[in-house]
Amino acid sequence: MRTATTIEASSGKDAVEFAVEAERLGLDVCWVAEAWGADAPSPLGYLAARTERMLLGSGVIQIGTRSPVTIAQTAMTLAHLSGGRFLLGLGVSGPQVMEGLHGVPFGHPLGRMRETVEIVRRVFTGEKVTYAGRHYELPLPGAKPMRVSLPPVSVPVYLATLSPKMLALTGEIADGWLGTSFIPERADAYFEHLDAGLARAGRTRASGTGSTGSMPRYAAASLRNAASSSFRWGGARQPGRDGMMRWPSLNSGTWVKSS
Repeated sequence: MRTATTIEASSGKDAVEFAVEAERLGLDVCWVAEAWGADAPSPLGYLAARTERMLLGSGVIQIGTRSPVTIAQTAMTLAHLSGGRFLLGLGVSGPQVMEGLHGVPFGHPLGRMRETVEIVRRVFTGEKVTYAGRHYELPLPGAKPMRVSLPPVSVPVYLATLSPKMLALTGEIADGWLGTSFIPERADAYFEHLDAGLARAGRTRASGTGSTGSMPRYAAASLRNAASSSFRWGGARQPGRDGMMRWPSLNSGTWVKSS
């Protein structure tokens, strides 16, 4: 069994101290939320210094609030600071937060998410970044391409998605899914679209793991006032250093995989 929780750092040190104590008690993953309060990377950097074993994930970084390269720089920095324990969780947020708080247009979330993930992975390689998409162009005309001055690193990318097209995109391009509103009794409503995306990429939720591919069962195990689940499929592009990362699923919040 693998356990996880989600914290949000607006309450200050109490939240991060909770995560530190949770690691001591055996927690496997801590996701750090970001909405319209505390950001996620700051407490993740703090937790990277205060913890030694558990995986640390952004749950989620809102892509409209940062450029794709800034997201990649943040992920690479946290991966290095944590000794390879960081998981990059991304989401598009919603119109009210993006347009009402940040003044950023919310339109075309599907395309922006795809292009963001593609650029982020190019930055991870340490090579000069060039990209010509509908929403992002690197470099701009007349400028020279650049690389970031960080050592290359592989960071698993999770997407927090809900709509059918976004779920299919997650299956197609991501290393895992953050099911922030996952309902086990209606799992097929999510997995139908995730599996369609996985099939487009020639993958399955169990590929490369020796699993039968059957639907996992879940048991309620409330860790805190969180209600989210995350799933990582076998055969993902970049396995993590922890043996846990080779499992086909990671589950966080109130749901933990049971044998």
